Order: sequence, then C-alpha cells, then structure tokens
Amino acid sequence: MLSIRRIGHKQRLADSARINYYSRMDLPRIERAVREILAAIGEDPDREGLVKTPARVARMYAELFAGLGSDPAEHIVAAFTERYDELVVLRDIPFNSMCEHHLMPFEGRAHVAYLPDGQVVGISKLARVVDGFALRPQVQERLTSQIADLLMEKLAAKGVAVVLQATHTCMTCRGIKKAGSVMVTSAVRGTCRSDARTRSEVMSLLHGNR
Repeated sequence: MLSIRRIGHKQRLADSARINYYSRMDLPRIERAVREILAAIGEDPDREGLVKTPARVARMYAELFAGLGSDPAEHIVAAFTERYDELVVLRDIPFNSMCEHHLMPFEGRAHVAYLPDGQVVGISKLARVVDGFALRPQVQERLTSQIADLLMEKLAAKGVAVVLQATHTCMTCRGIKKAGSVMVTSAVRGTCRSDARTRSEVMSLLHGNR
C-alpha cells in the first residue's frame, strides 16, 4: 500500500502537470473564440446553459492538447542497460487524439514492440510516449510513425513495430457516418522490417488472437 507521503507526492506531480499545460495555453483567447463560434451558429453565448461553456471548452482543449508543450523523448531518458535481446511488446495502450482536419477526436489502442540492443525502458514510458504524441492535433498515420521513429532513435533499438487501431468521429459522426469502422496503421523499422521471420513474429505478437 502506498504511504500517505507517496500519495501526496503523486498528487503534487499530477497537480504540477495540470498547471503546466494550463499555463501553456491562452485560455481567455480560446474562450473568446468559442463565444464567437456559438454566436456564429445562431446561439446566445450568454444564455444559462452556455454561459460557462467557453471556459469549459478552454480547459478541455488545454487537456486534449497537453502534448504540444512536452517532448515525448524525455520519457526515454531513463532507459537502462540490460542484456536482453528478445522482443519487448506492450499491447492495448489506450489513447485519444484530435484529428487536425476537423478537430474531432479519434481514439483507440496502440500496440508497441521493440527489439532491444542493450537498452530497455520501463513499460509505462512506452505509454507516455504514445500520449505525448497523441495529445496534439494529429493524423493517425503521422502519430504511428512518430512513435516508431522516436523509439528506434532513442533506444538505439535493432527494430521497432507500432500498430494503431482507432475509431474516428470525423467519420462516424459526420460526413459518411460509418459507425463501427476502425482504421489500422502500422510503422515497422529496422530488423522488424528487413527480417521476414522477425517481422512475422512481431506482428503475431502485436495482433495476438485478434
């Protein structure tokens, strides 16, 4: 069980992170923009149900775009030396992001694998890298490549494979309105790409029994 002191420390870190991403955003400017949008669609920004909406949206954007003020590479600094030369796989990492084309959310799961060459990293860091790139205006294809390229570079890995599966509300709630559709993207680097046996093994592990 965590001690009260450790719980307090974790809470202070969470509060500090929240303050940091709020301070990086111009919240009053977002609020003014939201009021303009509400007026432009024919609503009254001052009616009871909407009067606090601009402030709520501003805080929401500060949270959803928190990755803009962070460097995902900082999570790989804590890599440590380990004599392990088999695949490391972390599946089903939940993530959410915002499509930069319509500013509508897409969310799903990321599956990450790498073949270490003397350096490994804590598994929570892999999830933090995913979030660091996801929490900004994105497209899924770029997000997938950014995760793979960073892990390949910073871990000096022999190979990396990343698969993302996501549902895009810009497709399910508007436009063609095809609910239930899932977009799958992959990025494969190094030995995971060039060696057929390794590629087959990593893809089997990433997809599991799906």
